[in-house]
Amino acid sequence: MLPLPSAQQLRYLITLSELRHFGRAAAACAVTQSTLSAGIMALERQLDAPLLDRTVGKKVVFTPLGHEIALKARQALAALEAVPQLAAAARTPLTGPLRVGIIPTIGPFLIPQFVRNLREHFPRLLLSITEDTTEHLLEKLSLGQLDILVLAMPCLCDGTETHPLWQDPFRVIMPPDHPFSALPAVPASQLSEHSMIMMEDGHCLRDQTLAICRQSPSRSGSEGESDSTFTAMSLHSMAEMVELGLGIAIMPELAIHAGILHGRNLIARPLTSDLARRTIGLAWRPRSPRAADFQTLATTFAALAPPVSTPHKVNKVVKL
Repeated sequence: MLPLPSAQQLRYLITLSELRHFGRAAAACAVTQSTLSAGIMALERQLDAPLLDRTVGKKVVFTPLGHEIALKARQALAALEAVPQLAAAARTPLTGPLRVGIIPTIGPFLIPQFVRNLREHFPRLLLSITEDTTEHLLEKLSLGQLDILVLAMPCLCDGTETHPLWQDPFRVIMPPDHPFSALPAVPASQLSEHSMIMMEDGHCLRDQTLAICRQSPSRSGSEGESDSTFTAMSLHSMAEMVELGLGIAIMPELAIHAGILHGRNLIARPLTSDLARRTIGLAWRPRSPRAADFQTLATTFAALAPPVSTPHKVNKVVKL
Protein backbone atom coordinates (compact mmCIF):
# COMPACT_ATOMS: atom_id res chain seq x y z
CA MET A 1 0.00 0.00 0.00
CA LEU A 2 1.38 3.39 -0.97
CA PRO A 3 2.07 5.77 1.93
CA LEU A 4 -0.41 8.64 1.96
CA PRO A 5 0.64 12.28 2.46
CA SER A 6 -0.56 13.88 5.68
CA ALA A 7 -3.01 16.76 5.73
CA GLN A 8 -0.23 18.97 7.11
CA GLN A 9 2.06 18.11 4.20
CA LEU A 10 -0.69 18.94 1.74
CA ARG A 11 -1.34 22.20 3.53
CA TYR A 12 2.34 23.16 3.32
CA LEU A 13 2.42 22.39 -0.40
CA ILE A 14 -0.79 24.25 -1.17
CA THR A 15 0.22 27.35 0.78
CA LEU A 16 3.65 27.46 -0.88
CA SER A 17 2.05 27.13 -4.32
CA GLU A 18 -0.21 30.08 -3.53
CA LEU A 19 2.34 32.43 -1.92
CA ARG A 20 5.50 31.35 -3.78
CA HIS A 21 7.64 32.32 -0.80
CA PHE A 22 8.91 30.00 1.94
CA GLY A 23 8.85 32.63 4.66
CA ARG A 24 5.33 33.86 3.95
CA ALA A 25 4.05 30.31 3.48
CA ALA A 26 5.55 29.25 6.82
CA ALA A 27 3.97 32.24 8.56
CA ALA A 28 0.59 31.43 6.99
CA CYS A 29 0.89 27.85 8.29
CA ALA A 30 2.04 29.07 11.73
CA VAL A 31 5.30 27.08 11.56
CA THR A 32 8.95 27.92 11.09
CA GLN A 33 10.42 28.12 7.63
CA SER A 34 12.66 25.13 8.31
CA THR A 35 9.63 23.06 9.42
CA LEU A 36 7.75 23.86 6.24
CA SER A 37 10.77 23.18 4.05
CA ALA A 38 11.43 19.88 5.81
CA GLY A 39 7.79 18.88 5.44
CA ILE A 40 7.85 19.42 1.68
CA MET A 41 11.17 17.62 1.29
CA ALA A 42 9.72 14.69 3.25
CA LEU A 43 6.75 14.68 0.89
CA GLU A 44 9.10 14.57 -2.11
CA ARG A 45 10.97 11.60 -0.63
CA GLN A 46 7.69 9.91 0.17
CA LEU A 47 6.44 10.36 -3.41
CA ASP A 48 9.90 9.76 -4.88
CA ALA A 49 9.38 12.76 -7.14
CA PRO A 50 10.71 16.34 -7.31
CA LEU A 51 7.95 18.88 -6.65
CA LEU A 52 10.16 22.00 -6.71
CA ASP A 53 12.81 23.07 -9.19
CA ARG A 54 15.79 23.85 -6.96
CA THR A 55 18.11 24.86 -9.81
CA VAL A 56 16.70 28.40 -10.01
CA GLY A 57 18.18 29.82 -6.84
CA LYS A 58 15.92 31.30 -4.18
CA LYS A 59 12.85 31.50 -6.41
CA VAL A 60 10.00 29.10 -5.68
CA VAL A 61 9.37 27.29 -8.94
CA PHE A 62 7.22 24.17 -9.08
CA THR A 63 8.00 21.37 -11.50
CA PRO A 64 5.16 20.44 -13.87
CA LEU A 65 4.49 17.40 -11.68
CA GLY A 66 4.64 19.56 -8.55
CA HIS A 67 2.09 21.95 -10.01
CA GLU A 68 -0.24 19.06 -10.86
CA ILE A 69 0.15 17.50 -7.41
CA ALA A 70 -0.56 20.86 -5.74
CA LEU A 71 -3.87 21.01 -7.66
CA LYS A 72 -4.74 17.47 -6.56
CA ALA A 73 -3.70 18.36 -3.01
CA ARG A 74 -6.25 21.19 -2.91
CA GLN A 75 -9.01 18.82 -3.93
CA ALA A 76 -7.88 16.15 -1.47
CA LEU A 77 -7.64 18.59 1.43
CA ALA A 78 -11.08 20.04 0.61
CA ALA A 79 -12.54 16.52 0.67
CA LEU A 80 -10.80 15.79 3.98
CA GLU A 81 -12.05 19.01 5.55
CA ALA A 82 -15.58 18.13 4.41
CA VAL A 83 -15.67 15.20 6.87
CA PRO A 84 -15.78 17.28 10.10
CA GLN A 85 -17.88 19.90 8.31
CA LEU A 86 -20.50 17.27 7.58
CA ALA A 87 -20.57 16.19 11.21
CA ALA A 88 -20.73 19.79 12.44
CA ALA A 89 -23.54 20.65 10.01
CA ALA A 90 -25.51 17.65 11.27
CA ARG A 91 -25.12 18.75 14.90
CA THR A 92 -25.79 22.47 14.52
CA PRO A 93 -26.63 24.03 11.15
CA LEU A 94 -24.86 27.21 10.04
CA THR A 95 -22.02 27.23 12.55
CA GLY A 96 -18.29 27.55 12.01
CA PRO A 97 -16.42 29.15 9.09
CA LEU A 98 -18.26 30.19 5.95
CA ARG A 99 -16.25 31.66 3.07
CA VAL A 100 -18.46 33.64 0.70
CA GLY A 101 -17.43 34.98 -2.69
CA ILE A 102 -19.43 37.79 -4.29
CA ILE A 103 -19.04 39.84 -7.47
CA PRO A 104 -18.43 43.62 -7.27
CA THR A 105 -21.71 44.58 -8.97
CA ILE A 106 -23.63 42.81 -6.18
CA GLY A 107 -21.41 42.94 -3.10
CA PRO A 108 -21.64 46.60 -2.01
CA PHE A 109 -25.43 46.53 -2.25
CA LEU A 110 -26.10 43.23 -0.45
CA ILE A 111 -23.24 42.70 2.00
CA PRO A 112 -24.38 45.16 4.73
CA GLN A 113 -27.88 43.67 4.98
CA PHE A 114 -26.60 40.11 4.57
CA VAL A 115 -24.03 40.43 7.37
CA ARG A 116 -26.52 42.02 9.75
CA ASN A 117 -29.05 39.29 8.99
CA LEU A 118 -26.55 36.48 9.58
CA ARG A 119 -25.27 38.00 12.82
CA GLU A 120 -28.82 38.22 14.10
CA HIS A 121 -29.99 34.73 13.14
CA PHE A 122 -26.74 32.71 13.07
CA PRO A 123 -24.36 34.28 15.61
CA ARG A 124 -22.08 31.20 15.65
CA LEU A 125 -21.29 31.51 11.96
CA LEU A 126 -17.74 32.77 11.27
CA LEU A 127 -18.16 34.72 8.06
CA SER A 128 -15.46 35.80 5.62
CA ILE A 129 -16.19 37.55 2.31
CA THR A 130 -14.12 37.80 -0.88
CA GLU A 131 -15.09 40.21 -3.67
CA ASP A 132 -13.82 39.36 -7.16
CA THR A 133 -14.90 38.75 -10.73
CA THR A 134 -16.98 35.69 -11.61
CA GLU A 135 -14.11 33.86 -13.30
CA HIS A 136 -11.77 34.25 -10.32
CA LEU A 137 -14.45 33.33 -7.79
CA LEU A 138 -15.33 30.14 -9.68
CA GLU A 139 -11.66 29.19 -9.72
CA LYS A 140 -11.37 29.74 -5.96
CA LEU A 141 -14.53 27.72 -5.40
CA SER A 142 -13.19 24.79 -7.41
CA LEU A 143 -9.92 24.90 -5.44
CA GLY A 144 -11.76 24.77 -2.13
CA GLN A 145 -10.79 28.33 -1.15
CA LEU A 146 -14.44 29.47 -1.02
CA ASP A 147 -17.60 27.67 0.08
CA ILE A 148 -20.40 29.52 -1.73
CA LEU A 149 -20.68 32.27 -4.34
CA VAL A 150 -23.18 35.05 -5.01
CA LEU A 151 -23.26 35.56 -8.77
CA ALA A 152 -25.21 37.17 -11.59
CA MET A 153 -26.59 34.67 -14.08
CA PRO A 154 -26.40 33.65 -16.82
CA CYS A 155 -22.73 32.85 -16.34
CA LEU A 156 -20.33 30.02 -17.15
CA CYS A 157 -20.97 28.12 -13.93
CA ASP A 158 -20.02 24.66 -15.19
CA GLY A 159 -19.10 22.27 -12.42
CA THR A 160 -21.27 23.93 -9.78
CA GLU A 161 -24.73 23.59 -8.35
CA THR A 162 -26.72 26.80 -8.61
CA HIS A 163 -29.79 28.19 -6.91
CA PRO A 164 -31.53 31.15 -8.65
CA LEU A 165 -32.91 33.71 -6.18
CA TRP A 166 -34.53 36.64 -7.98
CA GLN A 167 -34.46 38.60 -11.22
CA ASP A 168 -32.74 41.97 -11.10
CA PRO A 169 -33.95 44.33 -13.88
CA PHE A 170 -31.57 46.65 -15.72
CA ARG A 171 -32.13 50.40 -16.04
CA VAL A 172 -30.51 53.00 -18.28
CA ILE A 173 -29.01 55.88 -16.28
CA MET A 174 -28.49 59.31 -17.86
CA PRO A 175 -28.41 63.05 -17.12
CA PRO A 176 -31.89 64.63 -16.90
CA ASP A 177 -31.37 66.57 -20.15
CA HIS A 178 -30.59 63.46 -22.19
CA PRO A 179 -33.01 62.72 -25.09
CA PHE A 180 -33.91 59.37 -23.54
CA SER A 181 -35.24 61.15 -20.45
CA ALA A 182 -38.48 61.95 -22.31
CA LEU A 183 -39.14 58.26 -22.97
CA PRO A 184 -41.06 56.01 -20.55
CA ALA A 185 -38.66 53.19 -21.50
CA VAL A 186 -35.48 53.04 -23.60
CA PRO A 187 -35.55 50.59 -26.56
CA ALA A 188 -32.38 48.52 -26.79
CA SER A 189 -32.33 49.20 -30.53
CA GLN A 190 -31.57 52.88 -29.86
CA LEU A 191 -28.61 52.38 -27.53
CA SER A 192 -26.16 52.26 -30.45
CA GLU A 193 -26.91 55.91 -31.22
CA HIS A 194 -25.25 57.01 -27.97
CA SER A 195 -21.95 56.51 -26.18
CA MET A 196 -22.13 53.69 -23.65
CA ILE A 197 -20.03 53.48 -20.51
CA MET A 198 -19.33 49.87 -19.54
CA MET A 199 -17.59 47.92 -16.85
CA GLU A 200 -14.04 46.81 -17.64
CA ASP A 201 -13.27 43.39 -19.09
CA GLY A 202 -13.84 40.52 -16.69
CA HIS A 203 -17.11 41.82 -15.25
CA CYS A 204 -20.21 39.91 -16.28
CA LEU A 205 -22.22 43.15 -16.43
CA ARG A 206 -20.05 44.20 -19.37
CA ASP A 207 -20.90 40.98 -21.21
CA GLN A 208 -24.59 41.45 -20.42
CA THR A 209 -24.48 45.05 -21.65
CA LEU A 210 -22.80 43.99 -24.89
CA ALA A 211 -25.43 41.30 -25.41
CA ILE A 212 -28.17 43.93 -25.10
CA CYS A 213 -26.36 46.31 -27.46
CA ARG A 214 -26.05 43.56 -30.08
CA GLN A 215 -29.84 43.75 -30.48
CA SER A 216 -29.32 47.01 -32.35
CA PRO A 217 -29.20 46.47 -36.13
CA SER A 218 -26.46 49.08 -36.52
CA ARG A 219 -24.23 47.09 -34.17
CA SER A 220 -24.50 43.73 -35.89
CA GLY A 221 -21.10 44.09 -37.51
CA SER A 222 -19.24 45.32 -34.44
CA GLU A 223 -20.37 42.75 -31.88
CA GLY A 224 -22.14 45.42 -29.89
CA GLU A 225 -19.01 47.34 -28.91
CA SER A 226 -19.61 50.98 -28.07
CA ASP A 227 -17.70 53.79 -29.76
CA SER A 228 -16.95 55.10 -26.28
CA THR A 229 -13.55 54.41 -24.75
CA PHE A 230 -14.79 54.88 -21.20
CA THR A 231 -14.78 51.84 -18.95
CA ALA A 232 -15.39 51.71 -15.21
CA MET A 233 -14.02 49.48 -12.46
CA SER A 234 -17.11 49.86 -10.29
CA LEU A 235 -20.75 50.91 -10.57
CA HIS A 236 -19.97 54.01 -8.50
CA SER A 237 -17.32 55.06 -11.05
CA MET A 238 -19.80 54.36 -13.83
CA ALA A 239 -22.37 56.66 -12.23
CA GLU A 240 -19.74 59.41 -11.89
CA MET A 241 -18.83 59.13 -15.57
CA VAL A 242 -22.47 59.36 -16.61
CA GLU A 243 -22.94 62.42 -14.40
CA LEU A 244 -19.94 64.04 -16.15
CA GLY A 245 -21.75 63.61 -19.49
CA LEU A 246 -19.33 61.01 -20.87
CA GLY A 247 -22.15 58.68 -21.91
CA ILE A 248 -25.05 56.62 -20.64
CA ALA A 249 -24.90 53.24 -18.89
CA ILE A 250 -26.89 50.16 -17.98
CA MET A 251 -27.26 49.85 -14.22
CA PRO A 252 -28.80 46.99 -12.17
CA GLU A 253 -31.92 47.89 -10.22
CA LEU A 254 -30.26 46.39 -7.12
CA ALA A 255 -27.69 49.20 -7.11
CA ILE A 256 -30.30 51.90 -7.79
CA HIS A 257 -32.54 50.64 -4.99
CA ALA A 258 -29.52 50.71 -2.65
CA GLY A 259 -29.11 54.44 -3.35
CA ILE A 260 -26.23 54.62 -5.81
CA LEU A 261 -27.87 57.59 -7.57
CA HIS A 262 -28.73 59.50 -4.39
CA GLY A 263 -27.23 62.99 -4.48
CA ARG A 264 -26.41 62.71 -8.19
CA ASN A 265 -28.02 64.66 -11.02
CA LEU A 266 -29.02 61.47 -12.80
CA ILE A 267 -32.25 59.70 -13.71
CA ALA A 268 -33.01 56.07 -14.59
CA ARG A 269 -35.36 54.67 -17.20
CA PRO A 270 -36.51 51.07 -17.80
CA LEU A 271 -34.90 49.23 -20.69
CA THR A 272 -37.00 47.50 -23.34
CA SER A 273 -35.25 44.24 -24.13
CA ASP A 274 -35.71 40.52 -23.53
CA LEU A 275 -32.23 40.59 -21.99
CA ALA A 276 -32.88 43.57 -19.72
CA ARG A 277 -32.39 41.64 -16.49
CA ARG A 278 -30.01 39.35 -14.70
CA THR A 279 -30.68 36.63 -12.16
CA ILE A 280 -29.04 36.84 -8.75
CA GLY A 281 -28.15 33.36 -7.58
CA LEU A 282 -25.92 31.17 -5.44
CA ALA A 283 -23.37 28.58 -6.55
CA TRP A 284 -21.47 25.90 -4.64
CA ARG A 285 -19.51 22.72 -5.30
CA PRO A 286 -21.57 19.67 -6.27
CA ARG A 287 -22.34 17.24 -3.45
CA SER A 288 -21.15 19.68 -0.80
CA PRO A 289 -21.77 18.37 2.73
CA ARG A 290 -23.13 21.82 3.59
CA ALA A 291 -25.80 21.86 0.88
CA ALA A 292 -28.56 22.05 3.50
CA ASP A 293 -26.87 25.12 5.03
CA PHE A 294 -26.65 26.73 1.61
CA GLN A 295 -30.35 26.16 1.01
CA THR A 296 -31.02 27.99 4.28
CA LEU A 297 -28.73 30.80 3.13
CA ALA A 298 -30.72 30.98 -0.10
CA THR A 299 -33.79 31.87 1.94
CA THR A 300 -31.79 34.54 3.77
CA PHE A 301 -30.55 36.05 0.51
CA ALA A 302 -33.97 35.90 -1.14
CA ALA A 303 -35.36 38.05 1.66
CA LEU A 304 -32.96 40.83 0.60
CA ALA A 305 -34.47 41.22 -2.88
CA PRO A 306 -35.55 44.80 -3.70
CA PRO A 307 -39.34 45.29 -3.95
CA VAL A 308 -39.16 45.82 -7.72
CA SER A 309 -37.37 42.53 -8.32
CA THR A 310 -39.09 39.29 -9.25
CA PRO A 311 -38.52 36.15 -7.14
CA HIS A 312 -37.27 33.34 -9.33
CA LYS A 313 -39.79 30.58 -9.88
CA VAL A 314 -37.15 27.83 -9.78
CA ASN A 315 -36.89 26.69 -6.18
CA LYS A 316 -34.83 23.57 -6.71
CA VAL A 317 -31.07 23.37 -7.16
CA VAL A 318 -29.99 23.29 -10.78
CA LYS A 319 -26.98 21.13 -11.62
CA LEU A 320 -24.89 22.50 -14.46
